[in-house]
Amino acid sequence: MKKFIDDFLEYCEIEKNRSPKTLENYRRYLVHFADFAHITHPSEITAEMVRQYRLALHRFTDARGARLKMNTQMYYLIALRSFLKFLHKRDIQTLAPEKIELGKVREREIDFLDPDEMNRLLGAPDGGDISAVRDRAMLETLFSTGLRVSELCALNRSSINLKTGEFGIIGKGGKLRIVFLSDRAKDVLERYVKERTDIDDALFVSHGNGAERNTSVTRLTPRSVQRMIKKHAAKAGIIKKVTPHQLRHFFATDLLQGGADIRSVQAMLGHASITTTQIYTHYTDSRLKEIHKKFHDTKRAGERNN
Repeated sequence: MKKFIDDFLEYCEIEKNRSPKTLENYRRYLVHFADFAHITHPSEITAEMVRQYRLALHRFTDARGARLKMNTQMYYLIALRSFLKFLHKRDIQTLAPEKIELGKVREREIDFLDPDEMNRLLGAPDGGDISAVRDRAMLETLFSTGLRVSELCALNRSSINLKTGEFGIIGKGGKLRIVFLSDRAKDVLERYVKERTDIDDALFVSHGNGAERNTSVTRLTPRSVQRMIKKHAAKAGIIKKVTPHQLRHFFATDLLQGGADIRSVQAMLGHASITTTQIYTHYTDSRLKEIHKKFHDTKRAGERNN
């Protein structure tokens, strides 16, 4: 089975342009299935074997007694189904991919920040030192662009055009999209870049203390950005758990509530499927009541007023 799995992963890397993290997960999921099934060739995979595997995933508990989330169980099965599709394309005898039906996963719940909380978070980094300016620039950039935290950390000074306020970003799957900076984001970013004396091309870096400040720098990691946001959220008095991805959520809902069409929001977020973007429409229903009141049954409403 190892050779077939390796061939599949090479196909995903070259033909499908999957990320290294996706390839790592696919390998783990497929090796887990092969170890469970004790098979050496794909022809040995049967519908009953897959049924038993699904049952094992559903009943699995870790050392702390926690079960696998339904979403996680689906990831294992999606990887297996993709593997079977690959084998069928190469006329390798195995179970038909359509024999694996994916269960319905409950929609994920998102804990959103409200506008007041968002404003407090954006204003939390105070002071005139370069670290505070950097933090304000990062928060404004995340809110203005909807970038993923990994995309934010990968930004270089040379890739940002502060005059036009727009730049290209390579997102998931190696796809290029254009993102835009607000005037506030441009202003604070420009100030941050001007105050730096180092020559590192990374846009957001850690700054040393004392004599090392501005001379000893390293590119910030997603984990360091997460810690920064957690610190400023606490400072702003926000009780909710706040993550970089929540700023991405707020970016999407802010656009939708402002009247942006969902296809445009999909493009700005870099979602491959509009289904992923549609989750945000459930959280903009506050506008639906206003629309219903304004446009529903207008004829009879006019008659009543006469």
